[in-house]
Order: sequence, then C-alpha cells, then structure tokens
Amino acid sequence: MKEHYIELRVRYKDTDQMGVMYYSNYLVWFEVARTEFFRKEGIVYRELEQKRNIYLPVAEAQCRYKAPLRYDDAAAVKTRVTGLGRSRLTFEYEVIKDGRVTTTGYTIHAFVDAKGKPVQIPQDIRRSFSA
Repeated sequence: MKEHYIELRVRYKDTDQMGVMYYSNYLVWFEVARTEFFRKEGIVYRELEQKRNIYLPVAEAQCRYKAPLRYDDAAAVKTRVTGLGRSRLTFEYEVIKDGRVTTTGYTIHAFVDAKGKPVQIPQDIRRSFSA
C-alpha cells in the first residue's frame, strides 16, 4: 500500500526536563503525518466531517520507543496504510532520524457518523488507499 513521508523538528516545548521529546508528542506527530497523508491523497479531514458527515476517531494506538529524539532534532515520519476493513483503517508509522528508526507505532481508526455509528469506508477513499 501507499506510504508518505513528512519532515518534522522537535520543538523546545515538546521536550521533557531532560531535553528528550515527551512520549505523548509522538502521537501528535502521528496525527500530523496521517493528516498530511490524507491531504496528499486529495482527502481533507475537515471536508470529511463537514461535507460527508464522516469522522475517524482513534480506536487503538500503540507506540514503541527505540531511541530518543531531542530538542531541535529533525526526523521523518513514514506513514503507510496497512489495514483497510469495512469501516476501519490502520496506519503504521516509523520515525526516522539519520537513517535510523527511532520510534514505531500504529493507529486504528473507525469510520463513524456524527452519532458514532460505524459507516462503510467510501469507495473513493478505499480506492485511494489501496491503489
């Protein structure tokens, strides 16, 4: 399946007292990378919500830390779709600094309507991610 890379840099506010990127900020990076992945595919989150009444809450998230990132480090987040169910979508992530994977993770998203009821992944989105 498709993959996408985005370059990000650790900001001072993202670090803990030891100057290491705080663990929960990796999930923020995953969100940024995932949103840009959608945008690259011509799908805008805001339009899914406002025009199609589709929401993608996180049903599950996992993150594994292999090496720390520190203030001002630049890294790439590689994002790819690894699962495409009837109403669920799985993304996997790798954070890469200087050619080395520092962090891995995944998120699973449910496609739901405004009432939180599962909906099928629309065919155009399915085609976009499985091409």
